[in-house]
Amino acid sequence: MDTRTAHSAAELAGLGMLEATGDDARTFLHAQLTNDVVGMPPGRARYAGWCSAKGRLLASFLVVPHGGGFLLQLARDLAPSVAKRLAMFVLRAKVKVSEASDAWAQFGLWGAGSEERLAALGLAASQSELGVSEAQDALAVRIGAGRYLVAVPAARRASVLALLDGSTEQAWAVEEIRAGRALVTLATQDQFVPQMLDYQLLGAIDFKKGCYPGQEIVARTQYRGQLKRRLVRARVAAPARPGQDVHAADLPGQAAGTVVNAAEGSEGASELLAVVPVASLEQHAELRLGSPEGPRLEILALPAAS
Repeated sequence: MDTRTAHSAAELAGLGMLEATGDDARTFLHAQLTNDVVGMPPGRARYAGWCSAKGRLLASFLVVPHGGGFLLQLARDLAPSVAKRLAMFVLRAKVKVSEASDAWAQFGLWGAGSEERLAALGLAASQSELGVSEAQDALAVRIGAGRYLVAVPAARRASVLALLDGSTEQAWAVEEIRAGRALVTLATQDQFVPQMLDYQLLGAIDFKKGCYPGQEIVARTQYRGQLKRRLVRARVAAPARPGQDVHAADLPGQAAGTVVNAAEGSEGASELLAVVPVASLEQHAELRLGSPEGPRLEILALPAAS
């Protein structure tokens, strides 16, 4: 069954949340992230990355304006360390960065009937991409046609659980993989420049904004065509996990790529996003999971050309 047309909802326990509050929250985030935060319009979220000085992604965020500050959705296994590390850059700025994963319950709604479920929570369905609707501290972000991320205070978690239909977080992860949205997790932290994950196609990089950590390397990658590895979507007849090696037939004796995200699909297969060498793709080299003798990856189309 095509889950994109099903009436589905799931709790997303693998996602965490940071909060950035204070008079300087907007300018602070603008100076740290790959995307424009100063120019964010009201009621709109944006994807962004946070890089090391070497231009490698330390975290990927969905930045959501909320209550005069911002919520930063990220992989839950990164939330404590990223909050601590990001706070080290505050210095004299009037901003507080805190980990708030336990304060929020997060859910994915997708398919037919999603708008009705939002209405049951008192939330309107935005008609614009990455549009944000809010009501009684709950919020929803439209991330695709009939697809919404919902966050409610932990005290309201039970009211959303009552709307769930038995769909799993794995099913939501498959939808994200099919949409080509790569999430940095602890297993893949500090490994990829943003363009390896197609963040320029997601609108997660602003090439005209001011400085941020790793900006020079990100810009050089974009304008000098130095990207040697890129994102692919694939299916494999075996379990897969983030951080797992991918081997290419044209590069014997070494790991050629890395699984970024993976989720169980249909009939025991896994669907995944991986970063692999551009040269291997151009040569149509066979790609295998885990070892040179591992199961073969079947390359699938991404929603937009990289």
